[in-house]
Amino acid sequence: MPFESSSFNAPSLPRVAIIGAGPAGLMAAEVLSAAGVEVHVHDAMPSVGRKFLLAGIGGLNLTHAEPLERFLTRYGARQPELSRWLKRLSPQGVRDWAQGLGIDTFVGSSQRVFPTDMKAAPLLRAWLHRLRHPNAGGVPVRFHMRQRWNGTVRREEGTGPHRIALELDTPEGPITATADAVLLALGGGSWARLGSDGAWQHWLGNMGVNVAPLKPANCGFDVRVGERVGWSEYLATHHAGTPLKPVVLSFEGPDGKTWVRRGEFVVTATGVEGSLIYAASALLRDCLERQGQATIHLDLKPDWSEERVLAAVQRPRGKRSLSKHLHSALGLQGVHTALLNELLDKQALASDQSLARAMKALPLTLHAPRPLDEAISSAGGVALEALTDHLMVREQPGLFCAGEMLDWEAPTGGYLLTACLASGRVAGEGVLNYLQGGSASVQATTSS
Repeated sequence: MPFESSSFNAPSLPRVAIIGAGPAGLMAAEVLSAAGVEVHVHDAMPSVGRKFLLAGIGGLNLTHAEPLERFLTRYGARQPELSRWLKRLSPQGVRDWAQGLGIDTFVGSSQRVFPTDMKAAPLLRAWLHRLRHPNAGGVPVRFHMRQRWNGTVRREEGTGPHRIALELDTPEGPITATADAVLLALGGGSWARLGSDGAWQHWLGNMGVNVAPLKPANCGFDVRVGERVGWSEYLATHHAGTPLKPVVLSFEGPDGKTWVRRGEFVVTATGVEGSLIYAASALLRDCLERQGQATIHLDLKPDWSEERVLAAVQRPRGKRSLSKHLHSALGLQGVHTALLNELLDKQALASDQSLARAMKALPLTLHAPRPLDEAISSAGGVALEALTDHLMVREQPGLFCAGEMLDWEAPTGGYLLTACLASGRVAGEGVLNYLQGGSASVQATTSS
């Protein structure tokens, strides 16, 4: 229901400042605008949704069509909290929301959900149009680009409990923006060139907010071969960028459980990356943190038994090189043979039995995750325990957080975007609750 100005004993509508023009911030803006709130979105970049657009270049993966019970498990230890968000905007709700923007969706073979044209730009254009030109009762959202919050938040004296002042750096110099409530939707720490540089960690920490250090998620890894970090010059020069598919990756996690999945990944100049690696990246990263190393095993012929592989290896080779023999007998490509030569000693390469075993379980030691800025997403951030269920900072009434800057993570496949959108809706509704003097402000006061 739209707000009446009399509800706030003020002659004007309540004003909310949203810092960050990504999916979470825009979804919160939509909730607030529809309720009749004056919304100002500030972003350091020259245009809206930069990371959203880049992520959609290969096809915008909106969400995932698997059963909700399975979907929720993708959020690991944060499943209880994320389940509450997804009650407010479920995967099907995301599809319905996109349909409301005039964007049809379809379910791909992997159960991932995409717009029918696969593109992010048409959806973003339709979304921004609706934000700027809302239906009856809504208030147009105002966008302020090239305005970067510098970490300063203060309460304005004599203006009541709701008024918050923010300092913003602009090309014309510093300015101060005031609002009745503030939502931070600043993203994580990956792809800093698109605006999410994680600078807010220090600022919120200085306010007494519990912030877990940001770490790479859905990331690649550098490898260690003997005492050397990274591949040999030959392998890096000849095979960087080459995909391996299909393979089965397995490893024993810190809890002693074995993780196994089939998929594909890419050899990089220094290690490995790609969808199969990303799927295991959280466990591999944590294993490296705890134990200092992690070893994965690769099944290069997942559809063949070890006996069949051995029989193929033992076929007469004649004068053919090992590479040509393996290509002829097993269909292995140059990158497979290069990996075998890289990771096995001469004795193992000369033994048919050892070679066959290695093809079914080739050990590869990981050295470290690639830098945070290269990761698809980040883990860590504002601890959910520091927030109310409405995503308001307990120690800072009127200050809300949403999106990837919160301490949760998820694999690729639509889970990241769905949760960001859902958190934006929860935070937007929380802001409305707070402005109306509801349970969000009460909970923050009693929890302080």
